[in-house]
Amino acid sequence: CERCQCHSEDKHTAILYTLLSQNLSHGRGGRSPAQQRCLCQQRRTVCLRTPHVTCQAASTVLVKTISFMKNLPSFHLLPREDQLLLLESCWVPLFLLGLVQEMVTFEVMETPAPSMLKKILLDGQSQRQEPERIQPTLAAVQRLQCCLNTFWSLDLSPKEYAYLKGAILFNPDVPGLRASLYIESLQREAQRVLQEVLQPLHPEDQGRFARILLVSSTLKSIPPALITDLFFRPVIGNADIVELITEMLYEITG
Repeated sequence: CERCQCHSEDKHTAILYTLLSQNLSHGRGGRSPAQQRCLCQQRRTVCLRTPHVTCQAASTVLVKTISFMKNLPSFHLLPREDQLLLLESCWVPLFLLGLVQEMVTFEVMETPAPSMLKKILLDGQSQRQEPERIQPTLAAVQRLQCCLNTFWSLDLSPKEYAYLKGAILFNPDVPGLRASLYIESLQREAQRVLQEVLQPLHPEDQGRFARILLVSSTLKSIPPALITDLFFRPVIGNADIVELITEMLYEITG
């Protein structure tokens, strides 16, 4: 945005507003309400417009993502430590690829502002309350939606999705892997089969393979915290998402 409205020169002159603002500023280290609630895209916080619908769809995609790992015999041949490292490193891009494949769309809206009067009334209880959850910013969500839209424009086939997921999951560059050479061979194999699948489907598009790999690399730039806060925090609260998906993996396989 050209000008952040947080630094607007407009002054609120209402007596009640002034009294409430002074009370809140005192309880938050002297910050003004404008500083607390910035309106520019970089700081504006958003939440899902229909969380009950979107979170359900996201949970379904997450279960399918974990089931995909479960159904790969080569994944279960890896040491358990490597399985956990790959799971923690790759669950976000795999989940996002699942959102694309399942055509899950979502809308966000600006996070409702907390009531000033409520904050004042509860000011004495603030130390006993849990800290407010961090909400995603509008700019971060727009970057995410841009990545998803780019993938939709590729119009991948089911086979392309399957082998691309394998190429993403078996990432030999994850630090700490014990079987990195074996994992690298699995990634090369997935990429080779993906390239073979592309030839009869898109014989005239010689650059499609490189374009798919390039676009898939953008998924790795999406922070796990953004995905957790946007799609899963309304459901799991303050629980650790990695611990939950780890339990899901071994519960399903067990």
